[in-house]
Order: sequence, then structure tokens, then C-alpha cells
Amino acid sequence: MRRFYKDVAVISGDAGHEIQLDGRPVRTPARASLALPTLRLAAAVADEWRAQGESVDPRTMPFTGLANGAIDQIAPNRESFAAGIARYGESDLLCYRADGPAELIAREAAAWDPLIDWARHRYDVTFRVTHGVIPVDQPPETLERLEAAVMAYDPFMLAGLSTLVTLSGSLVCGLAIVEGGHDADTIWTASEIDEAWEIEQWGEDAEAAARSAKRRDEFAMARRFCALVSE
Repeated sequence: MRRFYKDVAVISGDAGHEIQLDGRPVRTPARASLALPTLRLAAAVADEWRAQGESVDPRTMPFTGLANGAIDQIAPNRESFAAGIARYGESDLLCYRADGPAELIAREAAAWDPLIDWARHRYDVTFRVTHGVIPVDQPPETLERLEAAVMAYDPFMLAGLSTLVTLSGSLVCGLAIVEGGHDADTIWTASEIDEAWEIEQWGEDAEAAARSAKRRDEFAMARRFCALVSE
């Protein structure tokens, strides 16, 4: 749609930090108020609206999109949404290792074992790690404690965490960023070890490289969104 406003402001109140355009509150697609839980997140969302040109392009407003999702889609179904994220713990990427060659096995262990160890100590759990594609069941206590950790988050944190988990294929990776303070770039590289190995062996075409870069940008954006929610 064409840009219809000049001024963008953040108005703080009991309901949070509201985004207003020319003095009128911004509404989500479901017509709820676009009110953010932290001032820094509200400022980032407001900057997205200020940066629009003659037309408003939602594709250039990732923070606004995640906030809309948190308010319209996640908040009314927070527990079921959180349970969906937690289910990634049943088949976490870090628990499924290559069965060869030796160099790839070593790379995975070097990058993934520290993350598994962090989760073991953080949640007092154990993991079953396998080599190959045969499914392995994780201990019920592990799944319960990981789910409890996810359930503790509010809709906004869940919105960012969901992106981190689905892009990496790992609940542990997502939790390590939002709860453990791990570096997002390092974790993204760890989650892409298998893909990087394939590229080394067979090369990469331009379209695949573009898709990979887009996914990396989305991952970094989700990490920043989570940081803004917690600040």
C-alpha cells in the first residue's frame, strides 16, 4: 500500500509501547494494537515504519512481522505454539550425527558437543546421540524439561525462538542463543556443517547460495528480535 503517514511515534502506557502513525495507533492484521513489551523493540519497529518510502513494503519490516505474529497468532494459542517448538527436541539436529567420513564426524563433534554439554548442565538432562538416520527416542524427562523451558517464554520471545529453531533444525541451538548467550553466528555455522561439507565436495550454485544467505539473514534477525524483547 502507499505510504499514508508522515510522523511515527512510540507512546508508552500500561499496555506497553504503542506505535502510532500521525497520532493514530497502528493495528495488526487482526486489528489489535501494535503494542510492544520493551522500549527498544518498539523503537526498532518504529524505525521500520520510518524507513518506508512511497509504498509500505512488509518484506522490509521483519520486526513488525514477528510482532504481528506474536500478538495475533501466538498470544491466543501460546501453550500449543510453545509445544510445537518444544517438539523439535524429539529429533534435534545435534543428536543425529553422520556415520562417515571421519572428518565430517569430527567437525560435527567439535561444533555440536559443546552445545549438547551446555544443555545437559543447564537443564540437568541427558541426550541420546546416534550416527545415521535411524530415529532415536530422547528420555521423557529430557523432553519434559526442555518443554518447560520453552513454555516459560512470552509470545514475543516465542516468535523469535520459533524462527531460530526452525531454521537451525535444533531446539538446543535456539535455546542456547536466547537463554545461554551463545553467539548466533557461531551457532548458525554449526547448524550448517552438513551443508557446508556437501558444498566442499560438490560445489554450490548461485541459487543455493542466495537461499543460504537469506536464511542466515533471517536467523540473525530473529536473534536480534529476541535480544530486543529481553532488554
